Amino acid sequence: MQVGRRSNQERSEATRAALVAAGRRLFVTRSYAETGTPELVAEARVTRGALYHHFPDKQALFRAVVEEEAAAVAAEIERAAPESLPPLDAIRAGGEAFLSAMRAPGRARLLTIEAPAVLGRRALDEIDDRHGGRTLREGLAAAMEAGAIRRLPLGPCAQLLSAAYDRAAAEIDGGADPAAIREALDALLGGLAARG
Repeated sequence: MQVGRRSNQERSEATRAALVAAGRRLFVTRSYAETGTPELVAEARVTRGALYHHFPDKQALFRAVVEEEAAAVAAEIERAAPESLPPLDAIRAGGEAFLSAMRAPGRARLLTIEAPAVLGRRALDEIDDRHGGRTLREGLAAAMEAGAIRRLPLGPCAQLLSAAYDRAAAEIDGGADPAAIREALDALLGGLAARG
Protein backbone atom coordinates (compact mmCIF):
# COMPACT_ATOMS: atom_id res chain seq x y z
CA MET A 1 0.00 0.00 0.00
CA GLN A 2 1.37 3.41 -0.91
CA VAL A 3 1.92 6.07 1.73
CA GLY A 4 -0.74 8.78 1.54
CA ARG A 5 -3.40 6.50 0.02
CA ARG A 6 -6.46 5.90 2.10
CA SER A 7 -7.54 2.34 2.82
CA ASN A 8 -10.97 1.08 1.85
CA GLN A 9 -11.96 1.21 5.50
CA GLU A 10 -10.87 4.84 5.81
CA ARG A 11 -12.81 5.75 2.67
CA SER A 12 -15.85 3.89 3.94
CA GLU A 13 -15.66 5.65 7.32
CA ALA A 14 -15.26 9.03 5.61
CA THR A 15 -18.29 8.37 3.40
CA ARG A 16 -20.38 7.32 6.38
CA ALA A 17 -19.29 10.40 8.34
CA ALA A 18 -20.17 12.64 5.38
CA LEU A 19 -23.63 11.09 5.17
CA VAL A 20 -24.26 11.52 8.90
CA ALA A 21 -23.05 15.14 8.81
CA ALA A 22 -25.20 15.88 5.76
CA GLY A 23 -28.15 14.18 7.40
CA ARG A 24 -27.77 16.28 10.52
CA ARG A 25 -27.59 19.52 8.54
CA LEU A 26 -30.65 18.70 6.45
CA PHE A 27 -32.76 17.11 9.20
CA VAL A 28 -32.15 20.17 11.38
CA THR A 29 -32.78 22.79 8.69
CA ARG A 30 -35.53 21.06 6.72
CA SER A 31 -36.88 18.32 9.07
CA TYR A 32 -36.95 14.57 8.48
CA ALA A 33 -40.16 14.66 6.46
CA GLU A 34 -38.94 17.47 4.19
CA THR A 35 -35.59 15.82 3.43
CA GLY A 36 -35.32 13.38 0.56
CA THR A 37 -32.55 10.99 -0.34
CA PRO A 38 -31.57 13.03 -3.43
CA GLU A 39 -30.86 16.03 -1.17
CA LEU A 40 -28.94 13.83 1.27
CA VAL A 41 -26.58 12.40 -1.33
CA ALA A 42 -26.09 15.81 -2.95
CA GLU A 43 -25.29 17.40 0.43
CA ALA A 44 -22.86 14.58 1.32
CA ARG A 45 -21.39 14.61 -2.21
CA VAL A 46 -21.74 10.85 -2.54
CA THR A 47 -23.71 8.53 -4.79
CA ARG A 48 -27.09 7.08 -3.98
CA GLY A 49 -25.38 3.67 -3.96
CA ALA A 50 -23.01 4.89 -1.24
CA LEU A 51 -26.00 5.97 0.85
CA TYR A 52 -27.62 2.55 0.57
CA HIS A 53 -24.32 0.78 1.15
CA HIS A 54 -24.14 2.38 4.61
CA PHE A 55 -27.82 2.76 5.49
CA PRO A 56 -30.76 0.64 4.31
CA ASP A 57 -33.03 3.67 4.25
CA LYS A 58 -33.42 7.31 5.27
CA GLN A 59 -34.72 6.32 8.71
CA ALA A 60 -31.54 4.34 9.43
CA LEU A 61 -29.47 7.41 8.56
CA PHE A 62 -31.70 9.52 10.81
CA ARG A 63 -31.19 7.03 13.65
CA ALA A 64 -27.40 7.31 13.19
CA VAL A 65 -27.70 11.11 13.42
CA VAL A 66 -29.79 10.83 16.60
CA GLU A 67 -27.33 8.33 18.10
CA GLU A 68 -24.43 10.70 17.38
CA GLU A 69 -26.26 13.68 18.86
CA ALA A 70 -27.24 11.71 21.98
CA ALA A 71 -23.62 10.60 22.42
CA ALA A 72 -22.43 14.22 22.14
CA VAL A 73 -24.89 15.29 24.84
CA ALA A 74 -23.80 12.44 27.14
CA ALA A 75 -20.14 13.38 26.65
CA GLU A 76 -20.91 16.95 27.78
CA ILE A 77 -22.75 15.63 30.85
CA GLU A 78 -19.87 13.33 31.78
CA ARG A 79 -17.33 16.16 31.40
CA ALA A 80 -19.38 18.46 33.66
CA ALA A 81 -20.18 15.90 36.34
CA PRO A 82 -17.03 14.02 37.36
CA GLU A 83 -17.26 11.37 40.06
CA SER A 84 -15.32 13.68 42.40
CA LEU A 85 -18.40 15.91 42.80
CA PRO A 86 -20.84 15.21 45.63
CA PRO A 87 -23.72 13.16 44.11
CA LEU A 88 -26.45 15.81 44.20
CA ASP A 89 -24.04 18.45 42.87
CA ALA A 90 -23.11 16.02 40.09
CA ILE A 91 -26.78 15.63 39.12
CA ARG A 92 -27.21 19.40 39.07
CA ALA A 93 -24.02 19.89 37.04
CA GLY A 94 -25.05 17.13 34.65
CA GLY A 95 -28.48 18.71 34.24
CA GLU A 96 -26.94 22.08 33.50
CA ALA A 97 -24.57 20.46 30.98
CA PHE A 98 -27.55 18.75 29.35
CA LEU A 99 -29.39 22.05 28.93
CA SER A 100 -26.25 23.69 27.58
CA ALA A 101 -25.57 20.85 25.13
CA MET A 102 -29.17 20.96 23.92
CA ARG A 103 -28.63 24.59 22.87
CA ALA A 104 -26.61 23.41 19.85
CA PRO A 105 -28.56 24.65 16.82
CA GLY A 106 -31.41 22.28 16.01
CA ARG A 107 -30.48 19.67 18.62
CA ALA A 108 -33.46 20.18 20.96
CA ARG A 109 -35.97 19.87 18.13
CA LEU A 110 -34.11 16.92 16.64
CA LEU A 111 -33.96 14.94 19.89
CA THR A 112 -37.22 15.95 21.59
CA ILE A 113 -39.64 16.33 18.68
CA GLU A 114 -38.35 14.71 15.49
CA ALA A 115 -36.69 11.63 17.01
CA PRO A 116 -39.72 10.34 18.95
CA ALA A 117 -41.96 10.98 15.94
CA VAL A 118 -39.68 9.26 13.43
CA LEU A 119 -38.14 6.45 15.49
CA GLY A 120 -40.85 5.86 18.08
CA ARG A 121 -40.58 6.12 21.83
CA ARG A 122 -39.13 2.62 22.35
CA ALA A 123 -36.25 3.10 19.88
CA LEU A 124 -35.47 6.52 21.30
CA ASP A 125 -35.50 5.12 24.85
CA GLU A 126 -32.97 2.48 23.74
CA ILE A 127 -30.70 5.19 22.38
CA ASP A 128 -31.14 7.29 25.52
CA ASP A 129 -30.37 4.28 27.72
CA ARG A 130 -26.91 4.16 26.15
CA HIS A 131 -26.25 7.88 26.51
CA GLY A 132 -27.93 10.68 28.53
CA GLY A 133 -30.41 8.39 30.26
CA ARG A 134 -27.55 6.18 31.37
CA THR A 135 -25.69 9.13 32.91
CA LEU A 136 -28.82 10.22 34.78
CA ARG A 137 -29.53 6.71 36.11
CA GLU A 138 -25.93 6.36 37.25
CA GLY A 139 -26.06 9.76 38.97
CA LEU A 140 -29.35 9.02 40.71
CA ALA A 141 -28.11 5.61 41.84
CA ALA A 142 -24.94 7.16 43.28
CA ALA A 143 -26.97 9.88 45.03
CA MET A 144 -29.35 7.32 46.53
CA GLU A 145 -26.44 5.12 47.63
CA ALA A 146 -24.74 8.11 49.29
CA GLY A 147 -27.97 9.10 51.05
CA ALA A 148 -28.05 12.47 49.24
CA ILE A 149 -31.52 11.82 47.85
CA ARG A 150 -34.38 9.66 48.99
CA ARG A 151 -34.44 6.04 47.88
CA LEU A 152 -37.01 5.82 45.14
CA PRO A 153 -37.62 3.33 42.33
CA LEU A 154 -34.62 4.14 40.13
CA GLY A 155 -36.15 3.44 36.71
CA PRO A 156 -39.28 5.56 37.08
CA CYS A 157 -37.37 8.33 38.86
CA ALA A 158 -34.82 8.52 36.03
CA GLN A 159 -37.51 8.40 33.33
CA LEU A 160 -39.57 11.19 34.90
CA LEU A 161 -36.59 13.41 35.60
CA SER A 162 -35.30 12.81 32.05
CA ALA A 163 -38.70 13.81 30.68
CA ALA A 164 -38.59 17.01 32.74
CA TYR A 165 -35.17 17.90 31.35
CA ASP A 166 -36.25 17.09 27.79
CA ARG A 167 -39.27 19.35 28.18
CA ALA A 168 -37.09 22.06 29.72
CA ALA A 169 -34.72 21.90 26.74
CA ALA A 170 -37.64 22.10 24.30
CA GLU A 171 -39.14 25.06 26.19
CA ILE A 172 -35.82 26.94 26.23
CA ASP A 173 -35.40 26.19 22.52
CA GLY A 174 -38.87 27.62 21.98
CA GLY A 175 -37.97 30.89 23.70
CA ALA A 176 -38.88 30.28 27.36
CA ASP A 177 -36.87 32.07 30.04
CA PRO A 178 -33.89 29.79 30.82
CA ALA A 179 -33.53 31.21 34.34
CA ALA A 180 -37.14 30.37 35.19
CA ILE A 181 -36.74 26.85 33.76
CA ARG A 182 -33.55 26.30 35.76
CA GLU A 183 -35.22 27.57 38.94
CA ALA A 184 -38.06 25.08 38.49
CA LEU A 185 -35.66 22.22 37.78
CA ASP A 186 -33.60 23.09 40.85
CA ALA A 187 -36.75 22.99 42.98
CA LEU A 188 -37.61 19.61 41.47
CA LEU A 189 -34.16 18.26 42.35
CA GLY A 190 -34.42 19.80 45.81
CA GLY A 191 -37.58 17.79 46.34
CA LEU A 192 -35.56 14.59 45.90
CA ALA A 193 -33.06 15.53 48.61
CA ALA A 194 -32.96 13.25 51.62
CA ARG A 195 -34.51 14.77 54.71
CA GLY A 196 -32.25 14.70 57.77
